[in-house]
Amino acid sequence: MVRALATHLVSGEPHVRLEGVLEAGLARALGADWLRTVRRGAAAGRLPAPRTARITANGPAAGQDVCFELALPGRHLDAWDEQLLETAAHLLTLALAADRQPVPRAVAAKSGAGAAPLIGSSGLMRAVRDRIERVAASDFTVLVQGESGTGKELVARQIHELSPRRQGPFVAVNCAALVETLLEAELFGVEDRTATGVRGRRGKFEHADGGTLFLDEVAELSMAAQAKLLRAIQELAVERVGGHATRRLNVRIVAATNKPLAALADRGVFRSDLYYRLSGLEVVVPPLRARRDDILELAQYFLACHESRGKVALSTTAADALQAYHWPGNVRELQRTLEGAVAMSDSRVIDLDDLPTALRGSYADVVVPSLEANDSLRAWASRYAKLVLERSGHNKRKACRALGISYHTLQAHLRYRGGRGPVPEVRDDVA
Repeated sequence: MVRALATHLVSGEPHVRLEGVLEAGLARALGADWLRTVRRGAAAGRLPAPRTARITANGPAAGQDVCFELALPGRHLDAWDEQLLETAAHLLTLALAADRQPVPRAVAAKSGAGAAPLIGSSGLMRAVRDRIERVAASDFTVLVQGESGTGKELVARQIHELSPRRQGPFVAVNCAALVETLLEAELFGVEDRTATGVRGRRGKFEHADGGTLFLDEVAELSMAAQAKLLRAIQELAVERVGGHATRRLNVRIVAATNKPLAALADRGVFRSDLYYRLSGLEVVVPPLRARRDDILELAQYFLACHESRGKVALSTTAADALQAYHWPGNVRELQRTLEGAVAMSDSRVIDLDDLPTALRGSYADVVVPSLEANDSLRAWASRYAKLVLERSGHNKRKACRALGISYHTLQAHLRYRGGRGPVPEVRDDVA
């Protein structure tokens, strides 16, 4: 490390990240050979006793000078060298001033959540975030389970960002995309000169050294691949293809799957020993249909991502349709749906007609005819009660529970014939 001492910093210690700014200026001014000499001398604890130059720049934050005392073995600084070093020192003071500024809460929350935040204020999402914080504090292997599109990778990234490994790399691997014959090379690396023309390279495990390795769709691995993965996870060591040396690694494993691994292990489709190795800590991400209170919050977040084209809002009917839909593709489907609606809408308000036909579904079957027929509230309630009865298999007691009304109130809705829209035929043979 270059002997650069910030003697008047508020913290009293040189900022590790910012030393690189000064070091770049030194390398250009004094040359890489000199820099290597100083590094070797510093490592051995015997820097030569050279002349000393003091480079000073004004500190904009506290009005103090930031001074660097530089060891210059046998080297004289000319005016150009001093200008470069003064610029480096000035950049350091600017960066220190920025570091002293408080970070806005919204920015801090987003940076702590990885690539994108986990949106949702429902009780289920609060429980998920609480579990993520608890899991992140440890260094054990984590298994993230949930349907496709629920945001399992976001959960894995947030675990990494909240863990002590946040300064290390986060390496994601899609296990479903790994070719069986190349799996070992992709995960464990290739030794140099394994074959003619083959250059050595690190695998995903080595790339994640000091950080987190995210294994997505781990249930898609073959039994042979599972056996190879098990050994690497157990030993936290890998052996490159064509090599003989074992490389010890410091890496945390986070695996994810959209299939029930316990059931697969019981059926013999997934190795039980690998399942027990992965499932020490589990985080279950709920499907979107189980947290409908978060749908509009998510929709507002995704629409805000497209505000460069102008502010976009949802109409009341479109918002109701989004909340009524069952979302088999979960959050990913919601995001793509809104992107398509923004692209196709002729105005800054997304209406029911801008949503896909499959999404409008039964919502349009019930609401639109009533609106077009200018039905009264009682007529609309009657139409809706008949639809719920049909969905309940014409079981009236089940329909009452779904509607939250009494049996006699349901009977009144079914007998009503005052609506001007078409009235569906109602079977009265199932109590």
